[in-house]
Amino acid sequence: MSLTINTRAYTADLASSGNAQPYVGPAHTITVIDKFELGRVQPKPTKTFSGVARARVKQSKTLTLTGALTTTGVLISNHEISVPVGAASADIDVFCADQPSWWANAAAKTLCKTLNLVN
Repeated sequence: MSLTINTRAYTADLASSGNAQPYVGPAHTITVIDKFELGRVQPKPTKTFSGVARARVKQSKTLTLTGALTTTGVLISNHEISVPVGAASADIDVFCADQPSWWANAAAKTLCKTLNLVN
């Protein structure tokens, strides 16, 4: 199985577990990281609460650095969504649709580049 993200194909890595699946990209080598990892945590219900399922996606990519003490570094993005058991599919769809909109927003880019919380 593979993922296509912005025209780049990421192929499933054999080093998977029951709750995590890495995908390596075209630039991935022994020394260069270019990968996504999908993960999940099943809900753990109690007597009074149905629990939440958690879905996670982590992207890691080696970058060439300028003006730093090292020549390369790894840029990491880690997103986790906690979904209460019983959430409507349509509500989850709307929530997921908000995520790319946030990352395309100028405030998200400002936060990542300058760590400024106020845009």
